Amino acid sequence: MSESTARRLTTPEFHARVHALNPTIAVFDCDGTLWSGDAGSAFMHWSIDTKLISPQQIDWILSRYEGYRNNTVSEYDICGDMVTVYRGLPVQTLREAAAHFFRDYIEPNIFPELAVLITELQHNNCDIWAVSSTNDWVIEEGVRRFNIPANHVLAARVQVDNGIITDKLIHVPTDEDKVVALHRVGITTGINAPDAVFGNSIHDAAMLSIARSQNGISGAFPVNPSTGLLARADDEVWPVYYPASVIP
Repeated sequence: MSESTARRLTTPEFHARVHALNPTIAVFDCDGTLWSGDAGSAFMHWSIDTKLISPQQIDWILSRYEGYRNNTVSEYDICGDMVTVYRGLPVQTLREAAAHFFRDYIEPNIFPELAVLITELQHNNCDIWAVSSTNDWVIEEGVRRFNIPANHVLAARVQVDNGIITDKLIHVPTDEDKVVALHRVGITTGINAPDAVFGNSIHDAAMLSIARSQNGISGAFPVNPSTGLLARADDEVWPVYYPASVIP
């Protein structure tokens, strides 16, 4: 594989480039972008280890996950499955579980460089949105550390009836569906486009591509990019940024 040609930003360069856009709307992916690791699959495995879900549900989700690893289950479908697997449980149980899980397993992996950036943007009255294909219970819990309110979270979500989780998916923001989720809240393209977008995987590429450019500076920021996104960054001439804890 050829070496990437994407420019690597230092932390001061990264922050300065973002602030140069004077963004009023900024959109962040979460897993791999605000913290290292995949909280979605980690929460699934934690739910299995803690017996949060039944043996039947465990067998089903493990079968589906194996299909995903073998490319017979799509990214969209497995992200939906990892939410609907909790059907029948009280939503309060999931919120409490997500709080426990995030505190113990994900919070230590938060990128401080992103936390500082978001705080600075908020002080400048930038409207911050979090978009993720991980379930909303984990993401809403996680982004509280960044003072992002639940009504600015667009995550994998199911219908809840009388406090009980159902298997009726509302949406699964991944790939182009991240853009669809943003459209639903009025963040689109053109004059309503986000000024800055941050993501780490090829599943964020569609969302990154709607970021506006100002004075020759693109508002697309691959953070801790996967191999697929790094290749896309080469094609789009997007500079990339690696937090200190994950520099290759």
